[in-house]
Amino acid sequence: MESKPNIQDVAKLANVSIATVSRVINNQGGVRKATEDRIVKAIQDLGYIRNAAARTMKNKETKTIGVIVPDIKNPFFPLVMAGIEQKAREKEYFTILSSTNESPIVEEEIVKNFIERGVDGVIITTANENGDHLNLLQEQGIPVVAVDRSIKKLEVDSVFVDNIKGTYQAVQHLILQGHRDIAIICGPQNTKPGLERFLGYQKALEDYNAPLNESYIVQGDFSEKSGYEAAQKLFHTEHKPTAIFSSNNLMTIGCMKSLKDLGWKLGEEVSFIGFDDVDIATFMEPKLSVVTRPMNTVGEIAFQLLHDRISFKDAMPKREYLLSPELIVRGSCRLPQFHNGRG
Repeated sequence: MESKPNIQDVAKLANVSIATVSRVINNQGGVRKATEDRIVKAIQDLGYIRNAAARTMKNKETKTIGVIVPDIKNPFFPLVMAGIEQKAREKEYFTILSSTNESPIVEEEIVKNFIERGVDGVIITTANENGDHLNLLQEQGIPVVAVDRSIKKLEVDSVFVDNIKGTYQAVQHLILQGHRDIAIICGPQNTKPGLERFLGYQKALEDYNAPLNESYIVQGDFSEKSGYEAAQKLFHTEHKPTAIFSSNNLMTIGCMKSLKDLGWKLGEEVSFIGFDDVDIATFMEPKLSVVTRPMNTVGEIAFQLLHDRISFKDAMPKREYLLSPELIVRGSCRLPQFHNGRG
């Protein structure tokens, strides 16, 4: 059975943007007569019929919002989503969740799909912080709220956690315990959390005159695999670090698996702190020290910001929330007993 033609098919056949097709089918004007005729012909040739959601687009609310995350396997996002859904249900909104797997191409397709479905607003942790492709939403008057990662080219409301502060507190704790050889498993430096967590690490070392050893800076990509590989690399440095900071929870999981495979004794030969709590943190022995975030609160605030934008169409200044993280010290942080791999 053939799939029904959609607005993307019309845009492709007429050689125009989805936004232009939407203007025509919603009688918004602002489209040249020749272009409009081409779109109408494409609609007729394809037999395109708008669904109920598309017919209400720009005219009244559908009571639906879209949520876009880069990796649904990351435990951070389900907890944020729980906060969003709790507040959405209170306002009788339905949520649609999509994951991009860190692909800007997939993200753009999701955005187009959300426009076609007539969502009232979008909450997004983008895979591409430049945000060019998100202009499609702005053109449709669909409000956007950024979570965790910024959108550089759009003026949007946002909810962040103080990455620099959280990482600084973690590295500071390790330094005050006596550690000098502190490694970091970084996230992508083209993302707000990746860059800011490295800056927090760097600042703590500078403030306490601790050495910044290039061999202790290992680049990851927020995946479990990269955390595993990073720990392997650190283990095989000429002088092993006495402490490791991991920049996100999936890399933490990978790092823990790697330490186990290497026989690198957590809390004895190497201390550890990770950014974001993980399920295994309190089940391991020793228990993992972490920087934790108020994830449900992030989701609740994100929805409230979006609902404000949906409800009040008048211009409002851009709003940004910066929430505080918390360092939770458990058994994986101990006084250094081994220095540079030499007991």
